[in-house]
Amino acid sequence: MSDKTPVDFWFDPVCPWAWMTSRWVLEVEKVRDIEVHWHVMSLAVLNENRLEELPEEYAENMRPGGKTWGPARVATAAQQLHGDEAVGRLYTALGTRFHNEGLGVNRDSIAAALADADLPADLIEFIDKDTYDTELRASHKEGIEKVGQEVGTPVIAVPGPDGEEVAFFGPVVTPAPKGEEAARLWDGTLAVASVPGFYELKRTRTAGPDFSNL
Repeated sequence: MSDKTPVDFWFDPVCPWAWMTSRWVLEVEKVRDIEVHWHVMSLAVLNENRLEELPEEYAENMRPGGKTWGPARVATAAQQLHGDEAVGRLYTALGTRFHNEGLGVNRDSIAAALADADLPADLIEFIDKDTYDTELRASHKEGIEKVGQEVGTPVIAVPGPDGEEVAFFGPVVTPAPKGEEAARLWDGTLAVASVPGFYELKRTRTAGPDFSNL
């Protein structure tokens, strides 16, 4: 058993903001005594009952057969068949292809990511299969119930100083901080999230995801 503090991280592979946060958390892993455990969640599941409220292009990606379902299904299949470590490896490969390299969310990118992560090529077939949708929904539910339905991905949960779990959405940040800046953001995020009754700290985004330092 590791004596490092476990950090549970729920992600949807297609979300660029979750990707930024995930790279920050991996940076924190270098400078704080934590160990990240990866879990899949789904923006498609989160939004399936409110598609009519969403912009049409975004909603189309969330519908069955849309771009959002496939990567989450493949990541869930990898976790179910090859373990937790495999899903973290695959997430890094998917995010690099989708976001850093700008190759888009498509079958070719997912197939290439499977090869990058040294996972079986036939996992690509789960893009269109609901074989592990029950497990995907259960993982999504576990994460989102910690923070509520009004947020999205990522969700992070850690043991609190008093033994109670601390969970939160985000942080949303660009570019992903490095070194001590990453550590300061981690310490500050835990500090505010650990305060009973603290719910929100927000400002308008003035920049999109910046992948230049990843």
